[in-house]
Amino acid sequence: MRSQRITLAVNGHRHRLAVAPDLPLIDLLREKLRLTGTKRGCGIGVCGSCTVLVDGRPARACRTPAVAVAGAAILTIEGLQSPAGQLHPLQQAFIDAGAVQCGFCTPGMILAAKALLDRHPQPARTEIRRALRGNLCRCTGYQQIVDAVELAAARMAAGSGQPYDASPQNARQSSGELMLPPARGSSTSTRKVRSARRR
Repeated sequence: MRSQRITLAVNGHRHRLAVAPDLPLIDLLREKLRLTGTKRGCGIGVCGSCTVLVDGRPARACRTPAVAVAGAAILTIEGLQSPAGQLHPLQQAFIDAGAVQCGFCTPGMILAAKALLDRHPQPARTEIRRALRGNLCRCTGYQQIVDAVELAAARMAAGSGQPYDASPQNARQSSGELMLPPARGSSTSTRKVRSARRR
């Protein structure tokens, strides 16, 4: 099958790749870009463990052809923490609320929750449950997950958890490495982000 060349931004880093027309986005992320935080679960778009954000909206990476997101901005779990390694408020809240057990569903849960908070910063518990209903968890019973999203929303509203903005317009590519604006309080002009290691 003949490859197609596509360009897309992943966690603010622009990539130009040759891909097969039927290559799922999850394979591009995990195999070509070594971003293994996106988990392969059911493979049929039901469990939600492979959820990523495409132009800010949740998408099942196992069912989304890579060619269908050409030109889009993709956010994976690796793109949430700051260049200095500070966790996003959602990531920290999941830890603090005990919403992480085996952790397999966590990347997809957090990204689905981020999409919710981006459009609705202070959701009710019923809205949190509705936003996460497509993401399955076998461990927690969901109570701690809803608690974590509430906690993150409260911290962000209070200004105690300011997330790093990893959008493409805040990143530039130089010498094959992603160069990002400095963390707050840093005197350096840019910071380098190393590629995520395979788990």
